[in-house]
Amino acid sequence: MDRAQKTESVAELNRTFNEVAVVVVTRNLGMTVKQSTDLRNKAREAGANYKVAKNRLAKIAIEGTDYSVLADLLVGPTALSTSTDPVAAAKVVAEFAKTNDKIEIVGGAMGSQLLDAEGVKALASLPSLDELRGKIVGLLQAPASKLAAVTQAPAAQLARVFKAYAEKEAA
Repeated sequence: MDRAQKTESVAELNRTFNEVAVVVVTRNLGMTVKQSTDLRNKAREAGANYKVAKNRLAKIAIEGTDYSVLADLLVGPTALSTSTDPVAAAKVVAEFAKTNDKIEIVGGAMGSQLLDAEGVKALASLPSLDELRGKIVGLLQAPASKLAAVTQAPAAQLARVFKAYAEKEAA
């Protein structure tokens, strides 16, 4: 990698750190290319990103951002998983780590809040932003549908009573 490529890589990483809500640091313990590609694809599907970056370049890129607390975690063969959804990156990496022993969660950060490996796993257990939105919409719609059912019930009962009288007189 020449100097121009390094400068471009640092600038791209810095842009990423300024845009994301969470960064998860993982340690690669000998993953194959296929396993790494699978993880990247799963991350992309979930709205996250998984990237192997040189530690020295990543440390330069996090200077001046909220994620400067991650500098001590960038040791050895590491990779960064990022997402704008505060849960997506942690969820993808934690799910992948359950089925693959060649990746280890080192830690992460949500802004300037440093998370250890257990903190990342706890974050992964939370519902995603889309799931929370769905639950809120469901909660908002439930009272309206119950109200509609309650207001329609007396009218339906009256209609059944009138129908019963009409059938009785017809017979």
